[in-house]
Amino acid sequence: MSQELRVQRTSGSDIGAYLPELARLRIRVFRGYPYLYDGSTEYEEKYLRTYANAPGSVMVLVWDGGRVVGVSSGVPMEAETPEAIKPFLEHGYDPRRIFYYGESVLLPEYRGKGLGNRFFEERETHARDLARFDIACFCAIERPADHPRRPVGYVPLDTFWNRRGFVKHPELRTTFSWRELDEDAETPKPMVFWLKRLV
Repeated sequence: MSQELRVQRTSGSDIGAYLPELARLRIRVFRGYPYLYDGSTEYEEKYLRTYANAPGSVMVLVWDGGRVVGVSSGVPMEAETPEAIKPFLEHGYDPRRIFYYGESVLLPEYRGKGLGNRFFEERETHARDLARFDIACFCAIERPADHPRRPVGYVPLDTFWNRRGFVKHPELRTTFSWRELDEDAETPKPMVFWLKRLV
């Protein structure tokens, strides 16, 4: 590990150059709990193209030398899937005024160095610079406390998210589908949204 890590914020079509590496990183990190994701590079690159093609999107990369070791993403909500947008429409929100944080993935050996905070700071700065969003949000999977793959000593990130100014909104729920470890096909997973006012 280098003494100094480099954080890079990139947007739009510039994201395309990093898609293969970002796909591999997402697959590796998301295999862990709580997502337990069993994905493919092809699927990931297709998913990540949403961020390369959407105006106003952002990717925050963490570099260790010439290697990407972490990434977080964001996109205007109106560019997201119907599954993500629907609960907001049902509760009277204007998706055009919402900036969506896709995910943050970081290799385990780089955690605990403040990069999680940096991911949120960089995406919020980007959203504020666009000057057309009232709300930032993300969604997180909900797993039962007795899930058989829950690691001993696992601590949910709720407290960290609260410190960043986000509030859980149980009324804003959706499902996203992916193939989990030990599954033969994609199944829907319950997700709940967290929101932060930007104005």
